[in-house]
Amino acid sequence: MQEPVLLREVVEQLEALMQGWTAYIDRRTGEIYSVSEEAARLLEDEPDDDDLPEWQREMMPKTREVLESEDWLELPSRFDIHEWAIMEAFSRSIEEPDVRDELLNAIRGSGAFRHFKAVIHRLGIHKNWDQYKTKALERIAADWLDENGIAFRR
Repeated sequence: MQEPVLLREVVEQLEALMQGWTAYIDRRTGEIYSVSEEAARLLEDEPDDDDLPEWQREMMPKTREVLESEDWLELPSRFDIHEWAIMEAFSRSIEEPDVRDELLNAIRGSGAFRHFKAVIHRLGIHKNWDQYKTKALERIAADWLDENGIAFRR
């Protein structure tokens, strides 16, 4: 039986999701591996390995394994996480009405993420936000791991 996955490691992957990258977990071993869209496209194009730089040649076997094996599961994506909903829940959790209203106003309309970040930094509550977001990601990760039968520990 595999060693339980560290929930913290999964949360770190979720926090680090960048546009153009997808994280996967091996359901047998708990190993986490990230694949770029570029690497996935390269595999689809079936390039001649001699045409690739050495660093790409070295990563292609692992990338192929991750993308072609049923043992590897895609972790929740940025779109599955709904950071805006987490920002709204954080804003609504603030007891002080003026601060709560300012945060809720910041997440309305275009530039919501940028406005929200500016307000939490100006108000000096960015550490509270970071803790709240991490707890929300822990719940998302724990639920996802449970749904997929992957043992984890905190």
